[in-house]
Amino acid sequence: MNARIAIVLVVLLVVLGGGALLVRQQAGSQRPAAAGALGQPLLKGLQAAEIAAIAIRQPKGAITLQRKDERWTIAERDGFPADFDKVRDFVLKAIALKVGQSEPVGEKDRARLQLDASGTAVEFLGADGKPLARLVAGGKYFKSEPENPEKATADGRFVALPGEEKQVFVVSDALTQATPKTADWISRTGFAAEKVKTLELRAADGGGWKIERAGDNADWRLAGGEKLEITKANAAAYSLSLIELGDVAPKEMTPEDSGLAKPSTVVATTFDGLTYTLKIGKLEGENYYAALAVAGEAKPEGKDADERLKQIQERLPREKALAAYTLLIPKSKLEDVLRKRADLLAKKDAKK
Repeated sequence: MNARIAIVLVVLLVVLGGGALLVRQQAGSQRPAAAGALGQPLLKGLQAAEIAAIAIRQPKGAITLQRKDERWTIAERDGFPADFDKVRDFVLKAIALKVGQSEPVGEKDRARLQLDASGTAVEFLGADGKPLARLVAGGKYFKSEPENPEKATADGRFVALPGEEKQVFVVSDALTQATPKTADWISRTGFAAEKVKTLELRAADGGGWKIERAGDNADWRLAGGEKLEITKANAAAYSLSLIELGDVAPKEMTPEDSGLAKPSTVVATTFDGLTYTLKIGKLEGENYYAALAVAGEAKPEGKDADERLKQIQERLPREKALAAYTLLIPKSKLEDVLRKRADLLAKKDAKK
């Protein structure tokens, strides 16, 4: 290679290198302004300690979670306790939301992504009632289109912010808890009728039965003298030892609407001195409407009496407070106690 050719090659390399640099600079200058928001907090400045209420709105439902001292309640259910852990987790996830992607969006795309009035509006409020942060959660975001988007687990969610209507953000959290359904927010802790002494069913149709036992470990006896199927009697009594709630009905629900105007009634007395009266109304989907009353003074006996008394005194105020609400109790929790009398009887030996 002579000197002239070498000089030409050097010049070409300089020209090509400069062109590449120019192209890179131009490409950098044409990046969308929103690119700088990637990885940044979506709800800037939101602090958990400042949140006094959370309002979640959809076209067909709304819920307002309110902080009262050290607990959270549901305004639409007359202050019924919300699940503290669920509220805390939702707040922490909201604070941790990061912008994963940001694109300009038109009016038609906003509707398609459910970022208009069809979306889920979430508002975090301070103690003075003023908004601390807002967002609209839209449709699910998938990295690759699933066969059934309705049932598939999303990779994230499309989100819009107030004042930035022409921009759509993608976050990596699907925000499944952003729902106004009270069943998804209530504290499901119900009541526990333990160490049952007598159990009676007064059915709405006039039927019923009563079983009793002399001690906590004694066999059950059926009033009337017929022989019991012991496993079914045990199941009926044990079913009341831990009742979880399915939901709480609106305050405006009438006894006629819930079926509690003419209910079936379950009465359980315990060896601890308490009486649980549970009125059971209509079956709504997978839940029965119900009303609870707890009476008596706890007086446990035995070696563990002091410890049991402490446990009962911790839960009793919450159980008695349930009397102010119309409850929804899962059907599966009440099936054993709602058995007909004939179903509790021991099967007769087949004739040979």
